[in-house]
Amino acid sequence: MTQFTSTHIASPTGDIDTVSSFQLENATVRGRVTKLGDMTIDSILKRHDYPLWAAQILGEALALAVMTAATVKVDGRIMVQAEGDGPIKLLVAEARTDGDVRGYVRLNDEKWTALVETFKDGKPKVPDLIGEGVMGLIIIQDQENTTPYQGIVPIEGDTLAECAQHYFNQSEQIPTRVRLAVEQIAEEGGTVRWRVGGMIIQKVAGDDARGDTEEEWDTARAYFDTLSDEELTSETLASSGLLYRLFHEEGVRLELPITLQDKCPCSAERFKTTLAAMPKSEVLYLAKDEDELVADCQFCGRIYRIPTEDVLKLQL
Repeated sequence: MTQFTSTHIASPTGDIDTVSSFQLENATVRGRVTKLGDMTIDSILKRHDYPLWAAQILGEALALAVMTAATVKVDGRIMVQAEGDGPIKLLVAEARTDGDVRGYVRLNDEKWTALVETFKDGKPKVPDLIGEGVMGLIIIQDQENTTPYQGIVPIEGDTLAECAQHYFNQSEQIPTRVRLAVEQIAEEGGTVRWRVGGMIIQKVAGDDARGDTEEEWDTARAYFDTLSDEELTSETLASSGLLYRLFHEEGVRLELPITLQDKCPCSAERFKTTLAAMPKSEVLYLAKDEDELVADCQFCGRIYRIPTEDVLKLQL
């Protein structure tokens, strides 16, 4: 029987912009499921207005980030980062353990134009988008003087989900299955709404008490592989209903959801502190004899004008 520890949600769309962890009752398999909507991915992608393929992979990366952050037991943030020599020079998706999310991509305009010409009638794969490069997951704790944890692997796989599976299998040595989906919903007037869904399952290692868990893992993977993109991004199918469809024979314990929101912690004070940590010669070079330094946040697009004198005073 499927069990849910979360409060019953009457609205079918009540779990949009949330992430939840779950555990199969009769199998040593754990997982996370998320649905991103108006309060997260839609506002982020509309603000940046990236080309379609760039927007899609950022949406997938943000879903991956929030699902990974849901497993972290300390306050902090998770960064999913990919960097290479392709049309997308840098991809950054960040999720805090309290539910704040943000992200951006940096494009090589010349290579992006060539990519569009090459794939007029198709869709590029991750190596086409990022090129030769690496993917990393970085855990940054809020606690001061704590060294960030960073795991990096070469980009391997046609999709971001395959790249993530390669990361967990190689860097974390945890058998993992990942599914990510992005949908555009057309609205009147020609605008669209963005929806993203994601699910991860991971094998719990066997021990003397559990015994061999390989057969249970194989069964869970078989159920998981029936998952469709439409189910992941559906606004009318709640995560609890989706998990019931997949794993009702095993039973599922669904934990209370974490509410997600598009929120950037940038501020003038943060930028001022960052600039003050630079050598004075660099600060003066950036100022170019002006009375203020202009800084813009790549995540949220805010522009800050910081008096050069204020930065120099912090260096005294």
